[in-house]
Amino acid sequence: MSKRLEGRVALVTGASRGIGRAVALALAAEGADIIALARPRSQAALEGLDDEIRALGQNCTLVPFDLKDGDAIDRLGASIYERWGKLDIFIGNAAILGPLSPLGHISPKDFQELLDINVTANFRFIRAMDPLLRASDAGRVVLVSSGSNGKAKAYWGGYMMSKAAVENLALTYANENLQTAVRSNVVNPGPIRTSMREKAMPGEDPSTLPSPADIAKLFVELSLPEHTNTGEVINFYDWAGIEGS
Repeated sequence: MSKRLEGRVALVTGASRGIGRAVALALAAEGADIIALARPRSQAALEGLDDEIRALGQNCTLVPFDLKDGDAIDRLGASIYERWGKLDIFIGNAAILGPLSPLGHISPKDFQELLDINVTANFRFIRAMDPLLRASDAGRVVLVSSGSNGKAKAYWGGYMMSKAAVENLALTYANENLQTAVRSNVVNPGPIRTSMREKAMPGEDPSTLPSPADIAKLFVELSLPEHTNTGEVINFYDWAGIEGS
């Protein structure tokens, strides 16, 4: 029995842990070869992921680099073209939380880092991967937003600003590709059992939350060639029929 993503190539950012790691494994389990990207200090975690993906019978290419290095993103695009000539799936998952504080207390340096990692990096990936996604017979893009978008939550202004921008990047890219085979969608995870959630909500019981493996199933669905909807914002809790968030 063939796997649903057999022969496809997927690039996953923030792949060393949490949602990114779970998505990389779920895509590999469905037959995709994985390009796993994370910051250099996560090299050991990436190597562990590599072992698990190869155990599933798929190839894994590890890419440890700084997301603020836009030129490195361009070079990655060139390398993918030389090796595969296309990219079938781009999962833009990597992000930072930044300071949870009044806007007037966020330093310009911290604000710029939110822009660089959460927003500009995703723009650079879309820019670099666009011709590769168009070269696929069914290019799929999934960017990660936040369930709190539009709520103007006090003390979350920096993070929410960046995620609102990410959402608009994905939806604009969807509209620009209505006449192509590329489809672009957004996932709002809601509360998930990750280290970022634990940092944001230290008093919360993580055992009450869905796991990254649970939400990875949604990313697989959005990555399938037969999933042709585009320009959608999918709330994981709604998709999974979970109350709350």
